[in-house]
Amino acid sequence: MADSIVRCVHCNAKNRLKDPPAGELPACGRCGEHLPWLVDATDGTLDKEIKAGVPVLVDFWAEWCGPCKMMAPVLEQLSREYAGRLKVVKVDVDQNQLSAGRFNVQGIPNLAVFRGGILLDQIAGALPKRVLEQRLAQYVPGANQA
Repeated sequence: MADSIVRCVHCNAKNRLKDPPAGELPACGRCGEHLPWLVDATDGTLDKEIKAGVPVLVDFWAEWCGPCKMMAPVLEQLSREYAGRLKVVKVDVDQNQLSAGRFNVQGIPNLAVFRGGILLDQIAGALPKRVLEQRLAQYVPGANQA
């Protein structure tokens, strides 16, 4: 994973997001709270990214896809709200056709839920945030408690 700068939702400190050690989650260097975990993956890195200590939501998307662009802010918001409980991974299907084919992505956006590298659920199409949270509730502790 390439390093990226992430703001802590608790203390607003900037953090360089790196791969945490196995079994750990990204944490703020200032306050120690969990950081939002939103990363890009490729055909070569997806297997590593879906093996996290928390459920992983993979967004199969493309730049030209209008509904994908509508889902992007929702997924960013979920990564912040569920920091420490959910990892969001984005896979551009145009650049990573092997991954799209491997998970039988027929249309986009297509969201896939993983735990420990195992595919648990796939969600086709754009959904309102509250509906997506309802679907995630069985996989992510504390989801859908608005």
